[in-house]
Amino acid sequence: MDILNASEIREILKVTVRPEVISFAGGLPAPELFPVDDLRRAAEAVLDRSGREALQYSTTQGHEPLREAIARRMAQAYGSTSSPDDILVTSGSQQGLDLVAKLFLDDGDVVLCESPTYIGMTQAFSVFRPRFVEVAMDDEGMVADALAQALRAHPEAKLVYTIPTFQNPTGKTWSAARRRAVMEIATAHEVPVIEDNPYGELRFEGEPVPLLKQFDPKGLVLYLGTFSKVFCPGLRLAWVEGQASFIEKLVLLKQGADLHTSTLAQHLLAEYLQSADIDANIDALRSLYRCRRDAMLEAIAAAFPPGIVHTRPQGGLFLWVELPPHVSARDVLARSLERQVAFVPGGSFFPNGGHENTLRLNYSNMPEERIREGITRLASVLREVTVGAPA
Repeated sequence: MDILNASEIREILKVTVRPEVISFAGGLPAPELFPVDDLRRAAEAVLDRSGREALQYSTTQGHEPLREAIARRMAQAYGSTSSPDDILVTSGSQQGLDLVAKLFLDDGDVVLCESPTYIGMTQAFSVFRPRFVEVAMDDEGMVADALAQALRAHPEAKLVYTIPTFQNPTGKTWSAARRRAVMEIATAHEVPVIEDNPYGELRFEGEPVPLLKQFDPKGLVLYLGTFSKVFCPGLRLAWVEGQASFIEKLVLLKQGADLHTSTLAQHLLAEYLQSADIDANIDALRSLYRCRRDAMLEAIAAAFPPGIVHTRPQGGLFLWVELPPHVSARDVLARSLERQVAFVPGGSFFPNGGHENTLRLNYSNMPEERIREGITRLASVLREVTVGAPA
């Protein structure tokens, strides 16, 4: 039981539910763009046409029309050649991570991951007591030479876990050349790669980059996709895509976990994808998040003291801040909460600890005027702790 610790993000979110708090903490989508009216019409259509089926038990792998729609969307967005049989519908990407961990990991197994990496992955995997080996990143993504060195040191590694596009927490996107190089190394070592892609369709600028799975001649990539960030998280609908031998085992594991993902939710989404325009909704999200990212970047440029470095993401929900080495982001958070501003300290994203001078900022869930005000308040704290000037 000692390995079961609360997510730091979830603990911080308990504070941020207060309306007076300006929250840059959780990766919450903008609720004003949830397609409530379209979903209402989809629900009426589903219940009128196939209500008894939608309220009944379903197959573990997922509602076939939904899997077909997911395969079409992957082909449209990324040129993927996936078939519906390659797809397992899950109850959010977090369940996908849990199932992957159950499939691959035993006590002491090595997981290679970006440094920093997604805290939800480490929380899901930690139940199985793996050893996390962090692989260095630069502005182009996971450093290929560092991965090769890690695999030479740990040839028994069971998995490589990545978020190559608009990475959580840094917002960085791997270049195509880096993706190819990393996959060449993974292929040579025949180590499975988890490609987690919750934010890939939320690109504001720049050219799309191929998926890791498009550099995967041996079927080593298990791809995790989700509708939580581009549709709505409350339905808890996501998927795993991969070669048949992986998917068949994951189906069996899911059967033992929850039998199947909500039948009604799957029918609702399948109907929505057929009758409404999800791409128009995603375009609206891109436009809104671009404005909010720009508001945050402009406020940071205007207010942050010297000596602070941050990323400039081309999409997604987050940017990453590095403070001077002597500054603790946890101390900054304590002071910021006194001024009703919240964020996530960056040390949480390093499985083996350290890097307490970093933090993650989210810009998707606050309007622009509150983003500017929140960054101004945060900047006053940073001036206190970095240069000793009074706020």
